[in-house]
Amino acid sequence: MIRDAQTFQHLTDAVHKFVRERLVPNEARLAEEDRVPPEILGEMRAMGLFGLSIPEEFGGLGLTMEEEVLIALEIGHTSPAFRSIFGTNNGIGSQGIVIDGTPAQKVQWLPRLASGELIASFALTEANAGSDAASIATTAKRDGVHYRLNGTKRFITNAPEASVFTLMARTGGPGAGGISAFIVPKDAPGLSFGEIDRKMGQHGAHTCDVILEDCLVPAENIIGGVEGQGFKTAMKVLDRGRLHIAAVCTGLADRLIEQALRYALDRQQFGKPIAEFQLIQAMLADSRTEAYAARAMVLDAARRKDAGEMVNTEAACCKLFASEMVGRVADRAVQIHGGAGYIADYGVERFYRDVRLFRIYEGTSQIQQLIIARNMIRDAS
Repeated sequence: MIRDAQTFQHLTDAVHKFVRERLVPNEARLAEEDRVPPEILGEMRAMGLFGLSIPEEFGGLGLTMEEEVLIALEIGHTSPAFRSIFGTNNGIGSQGIVIDGTPAQKVQWLPRLASGELIASFALTEANAGSDAASIATTAKRDGVHYRLNGTKRFITNAPEASVFTLMARTGGPGAGGISAFIVPKDAPGLSFGEIDRKMGQHGAHTCDVILEDCLVPAENIIGGVEGQGFKTAMKVLDRGRLHIAAVCTGLADRLIEQALRYALDRQQFGKPIAEFQLIQAMLADSRTEAYAARAMVLDAARRKDAGEMVNTEAACCKLFASEMVGRVADRAVQIHGGAGYIADYGVERFYRDVRLFRIYEGTSQIQQLIIARNMIRDAS
């Protein structure tokens, strides 16, 4: 249940207006310049978008999962590269500290993450540890009052802009139990970056390697103050992140449907709008049905999470369905636009490329299928 419906409605209205009046008109600029315009970044900070999920006691908005999903549906109406810059502050970049951080860690880091003074990143993936996250090879060895980290992280979102990383490294033996989570500031001695990756889509949202060469991190920066809990921390934060991503996918599907419908009403063939042709109507109807189903799923799962239920299966279902759904909707939108859909001026081809990533990051579709099936088998045993 939303605690203060009127206050939250004001926030939703403000985000709705900001997306349509500030972000949508700057989508082409974002892609061409391959960066979030600095003035837009400042406006995001002023609106509190960096602290949506961070508790109010640490300067955030402290939104419930349902509230965050409703905001994400609005944010999804524009290029996902805009969301990327603040999304990690609300999800995997901060929630490990929110959930498992020590009181001192929360006081030190969360207020600056909530304000957007610091941009967060989450460093788990490696060249040989993507879906098999428990196989990370980056090491962290105690050296007096520090840990000495060595290894390379791959495809790390926001890495070039990030001020602080939630980073997983191996402090013990093989497997998940040997992994610990660290708060690693950008200026830590021994931390450097590779070249910014050239990607298929989501231009303006940067990824690159994070290189650790005898990187010194204070011992008090191990999340929770104990070794061996990092993999558990990572898994805890993913449910919230997957619901957020599913909502963004749904909002973007809504945007694509609106755009395809407008084009179908305007485009004339054989003396009438193509919206009057049944095969075009079928694509529009299928898209609307799937987006409606995704919205219902993600809101139900969010409400369950707010009620204290475990939603590991439901979050995986939402991430799987919504990310696959928005890919189908984007494909239909290009098809409805015909040749125009392949031309950059209309923007549909950009979204077609952008949405492909949703089926890969924060757990591929195949990993979501494994989570769902394994949980089903476990619950039936």
